[in-house]
Amino acid sequence: MNDWAPPIVASALFAFLSPGLILQLPGKQSPVGFLNMKTSWISILVHALIFGLLLMLFLVILHAHLYI
Repeated sequence: MNDWAPPIVASALFAFLSPGLILQLPGKQSPVGFLNMKTSWISILVHALIFGLLLMLFLVILHAHLYI
C-alpha cells in the first residue's frame, strides 16, 4: 500500500496558498489582499514560508497518513 497523504496534502496546500488566488500576504495596498490575482516577490516568500511550515506540521509533526 502506498501512503497518499504527502502528495494530496502538498497539492491542496499549493492550490490554497498560491499568492493572489484566494488571498495575498502582504497585499499591494493593505496587509491582506483578496482575489486580486496579483503577486510580488515578498508575497511569494511569505506564502512559501507558510506552505513549508504547514507541510511540516501535517507530515512530520502530525504524521498524516492516507492509505488507498
